[in-house]
Amino acid sequence: MEKKRQSIAYFVVCIRSFGETYNLTAKESYSYLDRHKGLQFLIDCYEAEHTLSIEDAVSDMAAVCRRNGGMLG
Repeated sequence: MEKKRQSIAYFVVCIRSFGETYNLTAKESYSYLDRHKGLQFLIDCYEAEHTLSIEDAVSDMAAVCRRNGGMLG
């Protein structure tokens, strides 16, 4: 249960940090990441991504989103 809480907290921080980086609200950030597969990337790659900095995670999500039609970053 603790691992699940930690991963959820990590996702929330990453979504908010993504929003702050690109001047989006948390809701807009979540919607953008969900639509362009950045959120799924973070979930699928959690084991590796959570060992990196939040800035690296934001950058990686932005790259995934660009590959999937996103226009930010």
